[in-house]
Amino acid sequence: MFQGTGSDVGKSLIVAGLCRALKRRGLAVRPFKPQNMSNNAAVTIDGGEIGRAQALQARACGVPSHTDFNPVLLKPQGGNGSQIVVQGRVRGTAKAAEYQSLKPGLMSSVMESFSRLKETADIVLVEGAGSAAEINLRAGDIANMGFARQADVPVVLIGDIDRGGVIASLVGTKAVIDMADAAQICGFLVNRFRGDPSLFDAGIKEIEQRTGWRSFGLIPHYEDAARLPAEDALALRARVKEKAEATLNIAMIALPSISNFDDFDPLAAEPDVNLLRIAPHEALPAHLDCVILPGSKATLSDLSVLHESGLLHDIIAHSRRGGAIVGLCGGYQMLGRSISDPAGAEGGPERLEGLGLLDLETVIATEKRLSEVHGRSRDGDLPLDGYEMHMGTTDGPDRGRPFAYLSDGTEEGAVSADGRIIGTYLHGIFANDAFRKAFLRRLGGDSRLPAFEQGVEAALDGLADHLELHCDIDGLLHNAR
Repeated sequence: MFQGTGSDVGKSLIVAGLCRALKRRGLAVRPFKPQNMSNNAAVTIDGGEIGRAQALQARACGVPSHTDFNPVLLKPQGGNGSQIVVQGRVRGTAKAAEYQSLKPGLMSSVMESFSRLKETADIVLVEGAGSAAEINLRAGDIANMGFARQADVPVVLIGDIDRGGVIASLVGTKAVIDMADAAQICGFLVNRFRGDPSLFDAGIKEIEQRTGWRSFGLIPHYEDAARLPAEDALALRARVKEKAEATLNIAMIALPSISNFDDFDPLAAEPDVNLLRIAPHEALPAHLDCVILPGSKATLSDLSVLHESGLLHDIIAHSRRGGAIVGLCGGYQMLGRSISDPAGAEGGPERLEGLGLLDLETVIATEKRLSEVHGRSRDGDLPLDGYEMHMGTTDGPDRGRPFAYLSDGTEEGAVSADGRIIGTYLHGIFANDAFRKAFLRRLGGDSRLPAFEQGVEAALDGLADHLELHCDIDGLLHNAR
């Protein structure tokens, strides 16, 4: 099990890289994260949903995603708490304090999924959540030491030297956790090192002497990590950098409850695209080729923020100037005339006016649609592979001009009469190379990224090579049990 001294220390990517490295050694590997908190989710082969990081790790293992890889998923809904997904299915919602009392009852589901995985694998690589040093949350814990002790798995602690204070964070973790938890830790990794590694030799020895744990490696920063999906929306700002040579400017509206934000990774990777991150309190730049409204875990709440901030009017003005707009999932719902939530599924306002750029109305439902989809685009008859993950139905006159025709015979999404406004429930459309190239050409730009999915595979292989070089994988295997 790989736990961290804090959030965002690189646990997810290290596990993904080790999954690929061990698969290449001929082992049947499976990823596992007992509890995850993320609005970046993926649809599984058994019709549920898990965190995007575990889907990437499954890909690294060469196996389809399954709900057992992430039995408890918490999806934040702003001030309304979090949606609780257990073994791929929505169990309910709860605020932070309420969830603490629910956690112990979820351990049986966690252990059930873990036991099934052990039966199918030579080795299971487990990822912790947040920090192993959160002793205020230790009682009833199912994500870190609570699980490690229950399942009796050895723990490797990961610290991030790039953020500073890595010696204190590793040694401090040993100081605050109880002795039985500390005994579960067999060693540590120091991640994201930059510079001459010999300069940290004394640091490694100091950590080993003060903790009694052995080092499994000093891992240099891996530049191509930016080509892999991020789990946390906090990573968005670092992942969307302006390029001087780009000719297209595409604005992504960074909604407070943005979800499935890896939809934008293929655009961010395009050399000809400046993908600008625009928060609701920021003004929309005047010279944009396209605005994209992303998915949202709290669509009505995020739409309310667009109203209050005035950004909604900026987006409408962009449309009036002839600019293109794409709405994905929750963003698609916002493009219509109104969104209503009669059953209170999102816990926010019951009805709000949308942008009115498509003649459609949406009704939020309590049942979630989760499915992988395949089809063709209406414009250009281009292949589309993606997935749906939404609650609600959208209908109206503009549905008569669908965005895509799906393989099951249904029509999906809507397009304005002039073709400038696109709304779709399909996630992952920009990962389709032919569609992405045609989309950018229509905006007046060019696609110079040959194959996005092949780039992800190359990044995973590169990460595995990186860990083989800088991490004592044989030592890790020797400590597995």
